[in-house]
Amino acid sequence: MANSNFIDYVKIYCRSGKGGAGCMHLHRAKYVPKGGPDGGDGGRGGHIILQGNHNLWTLLHLKYQKHVMATDGGRGGESRSFGKDGEDRIIEVPCGTVVYDGDTGEWMTEVKEHGQRIVLLKGGRGGLGNWHFRTATNQTPRYAQPGEPCEERNIILQLKVLADVGLVGFPNAGKSTLLSVVSAAKPEIADYPFTTLVPNLGIVGYRDGQSFCMADIPGIIEGASEGKGLGLRFLRHIERNAVLLFMVPATAEKIDKEYNILLSELEKYNPQLLTKARILAISKCDTIDEAALKKLDKKRAQLETKLGLPIVLISSISGLGIAELKDQLWEELNKEQNQVIEISHSPIEVNVNDNDNENENENENEPQTIYLNEVEEEWDLNKYKGIGWDDQE
Repeated sequence: MANSNFIDYVKIYCRSGKGGAGCMHLHRAKYVPKGGPDGGDGGRGGHIILQGNHNLWTLLHLKYQKHVMATDGGRGGESRSFGKDGEDRIIEVPCGTVVYDGDTGEWMTEVKEHGQRIVLLKGGRGGLGNWHFRTATNQTPRYAQPGEPCEERNIILQLKVLADVGLVGFPNAGKSTLLSVVSAAKPEIADYPFTTLVPNLGIVGYRDGQSFCMADIPGIIEGASEGKGLGLRFLRHIERNAVLLFMVPATAEKIDKEYNILLSELEKYNPQLLTKARILAISKCDTIDEAALKKLDKKRAQLETKLGLPIVLISSISGLGIAELKDQLWEELNKEQNQVIEISHSPIEVNVNDNDNENENENENEPQTIYLNEVEEEWDLNKYKGIGWDDQE
């Protein structure tokens, strides 16, 4: 997995298209004296549009596409001919992608659903042709509007994986092994720390053909919030989870202490994670003898009272407690308070030198297009008026 194509952070430069200039033209035809102005409007510039695609699971396709630019609108023509609209550029991203401003780090928007469209940068409006400026006192205006300029900015795209259950634990706590047992996922499993270097997803089958999604992220250690180990880079992938499954091996000296360390690191990353439903799974119960297992089972009620969450004893090798764990997870997932996952996106730190990490539909069934700037500004004709112009209403 070290050479995995999983990319969850890209920084790209986006630019919409400029609006086409309006045409300044006077109609000329045989037997038509003083034909008057007939300059057409310029076309609008192309938009930069984000579109959700559930067939994508990584931002790899954008890693080497550092510039995304829409085309400009065409110039207006004679006989009140409109210019051609610029071609929109559609950026397909996985569901769960969050967009930040690449210069300030401020949150802009996010894509949650398949087919959802968000107009990230609007193309400039086309300029009006001189036909619009004819008046009783200025019947042959020899000027037209230029097109509106384009919008451009650096954009950071971050992928936050959509899953129902997120696995949290120290390295070698048995997270990948559990995922491989309860789902068809095949994460790398070995007896050394940080075997998992990228998040893994698996679909866990339940009764009556029902299922839920489980996410395994790289292990975190004490001090991860200060950059130790793999840091907290991958914790963004559990922000959308409804339930957090903490895993502590049965061989740990103090189970409650290790759980509190994990909880403390999550709080330092995002205090909102503490509001999520939590379950503690004591893993690797096959590595202790039967007497120690019975002693741990008797101590479980005391730990549940002390930590304030349900505890399940499991073994991915022998299958101990796996069915009970699925029942607990399904029960938590179906609680009303866990149905809606709302998170607030904090601004991110932006490293300007870091290049490596980086139209509304009529049919209601079709995806709705969302414009970031909903208010359409009226043309300000005052800046195009000169001496001898009449006021236009």
